[in-house]
Amino acid sequence: MNHPHPHPYPYPYPYPSDIAFTPTVKAIQTRNGSRDAYAHMEAERGWQTRITPDVASFIEQQTSVFFATANDEGQPYIQHRGGPAGFLHVLDDRTIAFADFAGNRQYITLGNLADNPKAYLFLIDYAHRRRVKLWGEARVVEDDPELLAKLMPQGYKARGDRAIVMTVNAWDVNCPKHIPQRFEAADVAAALEERDRRIEALEAELAQLRAASPA
Repeated sequence: MNHPHPHPYPYPYPYPSDIAFTPTVKAIQTRNGSRDAYAHMEAERGWQTRITPDVASFIEQQTSVFFATANDEGQPYIQHRGGPAGFLHVLDDRTIAFADFAGNRQYITLGNLADNPKAYLFLIDYAHRRRVKLWGEARVVEDDPELLAKLMPQGYKARGDRAIVMTVNAWDVNCPKHIPQRFEAADVAAALEERDRRIEALEAELAQLRAASPA
């Protein structure tokens, strides 16, 4: 098949966004008046299939993300994944990997991936009101201690049981509309500490000026 999109998509779809824009979705877009705009997007720029350097940097800055899978019956499951910045690794422009930390031992994600490799990663930065969505397929790697050691954050108090490796097939960036602006507690604490230091410096300067001023 000849792909009209400049980045050939690995599945038999004309456009990368067809991974989400199914015929049913497109029919609903048509009914609600948005299909022409999305058809233009598909033809002119479309969704990306390769992780660009700026998106790779965004991915590796995240400390809290959501990883979605589905079982062989199509039942979806969304799992929170967290860790220090850098716990998500961009191995190349198609591959993201992370250590599977020991948790509550339900193993729903592992079971889903055993039956259905399709996966979805949702990243949101509340402070800068930015979100990135990535579609692809994921696999569990149980027997690669070298990879697991590479993925484990240094000094982080967690046990890595295995690795999860996701091949990215398409990604998109959403507009900031309706994203509430929130800030990390550590960033707020740092800003308050800087404010307090500035206040102390100004108070000291004011005291010196008063001391030097004639009565």
